[in-house]
Amino acid sequence: MSELVQLSTAEVPTATLDEVRGLLDHAFDGDFADTDWEHTVGGQHVILVEEGEVISHASVVTRNLEVADRSFRAGYLEGVATHPEHQGKGFGAQVVTAANEAIRRLYELGALSTDRHSFYHRLGWERWQGPTYVRDGSRLVRTADEDDGIMVLRFGPSGAVDLTSALACDARSGDDW
Repeated sequence: MSELVQLSTAEVPTATLDEVRGLLDHAFDGDFADTDWEHTVGGQHVILVEEGEVISHASVVTRNLEVADRSFRAGYLEGVATHPEHQGKGFGAQVVTAANEAIRRLYELGALSTDRHSFYHRLGWERWQGPTYVRDGSRLVRTADEDDGIMVLRFGPSGAVDLTSALACDARSGDDW
């Protein structure tokens, strides 16, 4: 029997966080950097546990995103993974659906960076069609190589956002997007 747990990083037991980190390292074939982990913590975690083992995870962290000239408090989806032995069984969809609900409840817009567009599209996410940037202080730096990977979850105040507008995130260590 599986259990879906939703907790802030501060509420997640250290042993569970260690297990989540191990899951992410394994699911990403060792290509999950320390900066990726830094991006994953500090927000809300959705953790699916089956028979005492963490088998799927997603987290939502707060980011400021700018669409054209408007700033949005965004829920940014990070650290999404399902243990390879459990993939294809709907567990990833289950944690992302719960993360979507948290984003709708706590934020104005959802965003993420991925190359798995069809997975997220069926869960309500849309591909960003406009140019992307990173805000570094007062200047915007173009991130053209990220253009095809950004997806957003529009609702409420962000429902009318034009997907072809310019989109910018704040700079951070590691991958900005």
